[in-house]
Amino acid sequence: MADLADYLDITSGQARVQFRSLLGRRPVSAGRQVAFMPVETLLCLAASFVVNHRHFGGSTAHHAPEPVPSVARLFSRPPSSVLAKMANLDGSRSHGGKWDVLAGAMLRESPARFTRTYRLLLHAARAEGIGPGRLPDFLYLEDGGELALLGQDELDVSVLEAELRERAARTLAGDGDPGDRETERILLAAARVGQHLFAQQVMANCGGRCVFCGLSPASFGGKRMLLAGHIKPWRDSTPTERLDTRNGLAACPAHDVAFDTGLLSVNGGLRIHLAPPLADAVEADPLTRQYYGRPPLRETLLLPPGAQPPARKYLDWHRAHIFGSEGREGRP
Repeated sequence: MADLADYLDITSGQARVQFRSLLGRRPVSAGRQVAFMPVETLLCLAASFVVNHRHFGGSTAHHAPEPVPSVARLFSRPPSSVLAKMANLDGSRSHGGKWDVLAGAMLRESPARFTRTYRLLLHAARAEGIGPGRLPDFLYLEDGGELALLGQDELDVSVLEAELRERAARTLAGDGDPGDRETERILLAAARVGQHLFAQQVMANCGGRCVFCGLSPASFGGKRMLLAGHIKPWRDSTPTERLDTRNGLAACPAHDVAFDTGLLSVNGGLRIHLAPPLADAVEADPLTRQYYGRPPLRETLLLPPGAQPPARKYLDWHRAHIFGSEGREGRP
């Protein structure tokens, strides 16, 4: 049985032996699957930075996007098995293996350490003849760079830790110390990855550009200038609302801050409104006009064809609680 070191301190030689074993595996048509090896578990962990397993399961498992189908084929397992392991790793299933769950939490806490482990796995796979066609570099880290978790500034750690202590107590259900630090650590790490997935999905839904002005920072190498934030703030949202793509907008820094502080808001028809102080400044100050005049500010939110529009309930909440009573009477 694997222990913590088999995940955290895996060597290239160990990974190569395990990949070699995968290449000789035959699919199990029925009955219990063979136990996951550390390389499989670690690749499932990597997949959790790209795919939200909660969106798929049972009859929809085969709809899970890459890299789930690729790793499932490499493992000679059904996609549902890969998704189940991903659920085990974030602590959402109580019967997940102790060491792989804890290793997953520890690697999620340290993007630099996880990056090194991921790169080691790919190099070992390539040495065994497993090319990008069979195991793609789905985190785009094989040749350099480091995993960066998106949207972490939105997390209110004090609120999150209090919620997680309560959730940890419920998860343990009287079996052990309700203050178990390992359980809290696992759940905290999973929440950070959940926020990362939310930010990724919001940016993709918004077409990789600011919905207020249309700026596309990736086109000139400024990818980090695009921010994905909640409409109804993270601390005020329920756990489900925190992961709802319709509760998010992508924006450049200037418009992201203006929206978060109530200087901008959006009505149910997706029309962009300015709070009176900002509208007055636009008329009086040429520099303010450069950022918040029209243009660059659009009349309505810029969303690509097929995008999910923000949900009315979140926009209404923002106008009632952040834009404020003065802003609701502001000029469009």
